[in-house]
Amino acid sequence: MDVAMESGIYHGHRDYKPLEFRVGEGKVVPGLDEAVESMEVGDERTVRVEPNRAFGERNEGKVVEMPRADLEARSDAAAEPGELVRSETGETGWITEVDDETVTVDFNHELAGVAVEFDVKLLDAYDDG
Repeated sequence: MDVAMESGIYHGHRDYKPLEFRVGEGKVVPGLDEAVESMEVGDERTVRVEPNRAFGERNEGKVVEMPRADLEARSDAAAEPGELVRSETGETGWITEVDDETVTVDFNHELAGVAVEFDVKLLDAYDDG
């Protein structure tokens, strides 16, 4: 959580606690999954994952402009920069710009196009088999 706050990417809706997942199940980004697979219990390392193995590259096609009235009619969110909204298909996006007539929403993952680093300490491991 401290790193997220210092980096300016902290969000109150995120859960900042140890992450439990099964390797290979696809619940985390592929680059993290691959790094953990080669670790032993007690190992610690910083893992850098490039965008193509993390949250993908930015796609400008996922940045859409829509009439402000349409957004306000179908959403509880205020039309203000930084607000989180859902599309009709269930995608989550962030309002990035607002004027009197239009709202711009970015449906890219907030870390799309960014190489990310994970500080990993493998606390436990077990085999389901």
